Amino acid sequence: MTLDADAAYQAVTARDARFDGLWFVGVTSTRIYCRPICRVRTPKRENCRFFDTPAQAEAAAFRPCLKCRPEIAPGPGVRWTVMDASRTLALQAAAELDRHAAQDDTRDDETPSVALIAERLGVSDRHLRRIFAAEHGVTPLQYVQTRRLLLAKQLLTDTRLPIAQVALTSGFRSLRRFNAAFAHNYRMSPSRLRGDAAEDVASADEAVTVSLAYRAPYDVAALLRFIGQRAIPGVEAVGAVPQNMHPVDTPDRFTVRRTLRAGTLAHEAGWIEARFVPGTERMKLRFAPQWAGASGRIVAAARRWLDLDASPQVIDTALADLPGAPGLRLPGSLDAFELAVRAVLGQQVTVAAARTLARRVVERFGTPIETPWPDISCAFPAPALLAATPVEQVAELGIIRTRANAIVALAQAWPTLGSGCGAQAAPQASPDEFIARLCTLPGIGPWTAHYIAMRALGWPDAFPPHDVAVLKAMKQLFDTGTQRAAEQRAEAWRPWRSYAVLRLWNSLAPPAPTLETLP
Repeated sequence: MTLDADAAYQAVTARDARFDGLWFVGVTSTRIYCRPICRVRTPKRENCRFFDTPAQAEAAAFRPCLKCRPEIAPGPGVRWTVMDASRTLALQAAAELDRHAAQDDTRDDETPSVALIAERLGVSDRHLRRIFAAEHGVTPLQYVQTRRLLLAKQLLTDTRLPIAQVALTSGFRSLRRFNAAFAHNYRMSPSRLRGDAAEDVASADEAVTVSLAYRAPYDVAALLRFIGQRAIPGVEAVGAVPQNMHPVDTPDRFTVRRTLRAGTLAHEAGWIEARFVPGTERMKLRFAPQWAGASGRIVAAARRWLDLDASPQVIDTALADLPGAPGLRLPGSLDAFELAVRAVLGQQVTVAAARTLARRVVERFGTPIETPWPDISCAFPAPALLAATPVEQVAELGIIRTRANAIVALAQAWPTLGSGCGAQAAPQASPDEFIARLCTLPGIGPWTAHYIAMRALGWPDAFPPHDVAVLKAMKQLFDTGTQRAAEQRAEAWRPWRSYAVLRLWNSLAPPAPTLETLP
């Protein structure tokens, strides 16, 4: 991407949130780079350099601002294109590096070599390095190093994890190398950033809390309503939390919390909580202390789960002919298998009925888990457990046999089907292969497959075929009488048809409550 420096400087002067996370400004007089929204005194135009990514800024010897904190900025969002194969390859390579940039210290796999990534993508090592540098402005090694250092900076700022654990969590296999890299890039030691090395101790049962930013507007009420209507009792909940669970000044009504089984984001089962902070463009992410070593993976998954990297102005402009408040987000999933089962249960029944069936599945096959909340105490069953369960036992829960058979078949296929999908995976330009594989399973048709791709992969351009609610809404709004006519009309909404589907669904529902009226 080529930045217009004069236009970018105007955005910096206005502190325009539309560009937050899309590019960064480096100030030559201080050698610090900032987000466009930084509240420090506006630098002179002649002192500003503009970069597409933090990696470019750090490669040019700028260090991240301690006030606006580039490490918590929203990501660039969906940038895939089917028109530019080289750019798509470069972005896919970056996504693979992102996935491996922070591995917890109990894993054996290291960051894959560029040669291995090139082999997976079907190109030569040399070609991938060339197009990677052309797209990202840095080498793959510089890209990974920046990601790891920024994660370390975030953990040092937001948590009380020991510095040695921060180093391992951020993907450094040596504390000495971590200290050297941090000092070289940021011209300070990790303990100096934290401010007081004597307090560099966290108790074993202390939850990890980090801050994450997003681009406004964000329709929090609509997101929480969507999740709340589908939340499986015992697994997930939205809204009020008992007062004795948090400090009295915590706005618990803007909270979503849930459990996750072992093997989703970390080796152990655990819990996670996201709390939107009113009056800010940030949210607080809090998760189980045993997941501290997987912090990088969890942060990336949470950004996908709550669609924090979306560019609402771009999406809202593309969907201007559809009703709905600005800032609608696409709710993702932290457990792709759970979502897939939930999608099967939702076939041709109401949202409430599907929720009841999912609750029965959890009550029968779920795993008890300790959390800070009495109403969240069970993890969704693992694929291996349901794969070994006779279909008759699933059907006993009131699930018709064809869907019970589909759930067992899905669980049996998940070891290969689920690889590369889920909250920590990178969204693809078009997950046709994933959808096609889903449709080969008994009881799973195109609508179910598209819905799973829409939420489990965060696919922004899904348009589940023959969706009754979508067709009804489009008939009311545009007088489209057939599926073909609806698809033709929806072409104008590419590549944001998933958001269009949400708007169409919402147009048939009662008005969503505002933040002030949420329970």
